[in-house]
Amino acid sequence: MAATAPETAEAVAIALRDGGPVRIRGGATKLGWGRPIDVAGELSTEPLDAILEHNEGDLTAILQAGVPLAAAQERFAQAGQRLALDPPGPDATIGGVIATGDSGPLRQRYGAPRDLVLGVQLALPDGSVARAGSKVIKNVAGYDLAKLSAGAFGTLGVICEVSVRLHPRPAEQLTAVLRSDDPEALVRAAGALAHLPLEPDALDLAWADGAGAVLARLAGPSGPSRARAALAAAGELDGEVVEDDDALWAAQRDGQRGACVVRVSATQRGLGAVLAAARELGGRVVARAALGLAWVGLEPDAEAVRRLRAALAPAPCVLLDAPAEVRAAIDPWDGESAPLELMRAVKARFDPRNVCNPGLFVGGI
Repeated sequence: MAATAPETAEAVAIALRDGGPVRIRGGATKLGWGRPIDVAGELSTEPLDAILEHNEGDLTAILQAGVPLAAAQERFAQAGQRLALDPPGPDATIGGVIATGDSGPLRQRYGAPRDLVLGVQLALPDGSVARAGSKVIKNVAGYDLAKLSAGAFGTLGVICEVSVRLHPRPAEQLTAVLRSDDPEALVRAAGALAHLPLEPDALDLAWADGAGAVLARLAGPSGPSRARAALAAAGELDGEVVEDDDALWAAQRDGQRGACVVRVSATQRGLGAVLAAARELGGRVVARAALGLAWVGLEPDAEAVRRLRAALAPAPCVLLDAPAEVRAAIDPWDGESAPLELMRAVKARFDPRNVCNPGLFVGGI
């Protein structure tokens, strides 16, 4: 595969304009996601690796797309701050995380990547560079590029630079853990916690090997009292407070990856069906309890994915990680509800020659 690695946004745009279809590559942590595509070229954002600004007083930063998220967090931590994105994988880049809409447990309190992006610089296939949001230089009339490019899997253009909102790092945090082997009891407990004024940084479900847990991470000096309230609210379950809780949350993030992982967009109450289906299939689950979003780990078998989709229909079940033979046997996006006509019109507006990740996205976009 012919690879290019332009060093500026303008060079990226020219490469898109003058070249053929390309696979866009960041940290290479999600190259298996989406539909398999067969293109001769690859465009890497690796040289775009600078933290251009860190405005500590304003809690904002401007980063190029190739900056590893781990490196950015290390820089922000020196000022007692963080970018509230914690997807799995130390090698993931800022651009890749935003382009795929990837997230971790902090999504409970701080939202998805699109909610933390203030502005974006996008290299377009016509050879131009557009900006939207903070420090606007050139915009594309009628489009919110920051929101539009977040989660578009690089099908509209190449994210070259983003401005983001930061948050203070908590000085202390702990986790209330509630355990049960009953999926419905876990979902009831998670629902009860979601409706209490606890303001957890993260509220997750976990399921594996016939048992599960609800995990509520609470930060700040009032964390212990809120943890006790969490345990009291779910009195039917066995519970404990874990102060040294980093390993718990590392396991939650790791559970979003695997040999075969399906992301399910359900509801709070619908998570009971997700846990039950995973139990039936011998799978494991990591879920954002208040958001109804789950990652189900299965044996790497196309039939297992089909059975999960049949059990949870009409909830969208998107195949993320999987071996090549599984990806060839089923559409990763099957069951994903999307306004395809509108999405194709937007794709035609930004990339009429189908240069950027052609066919990768839902509906073959």
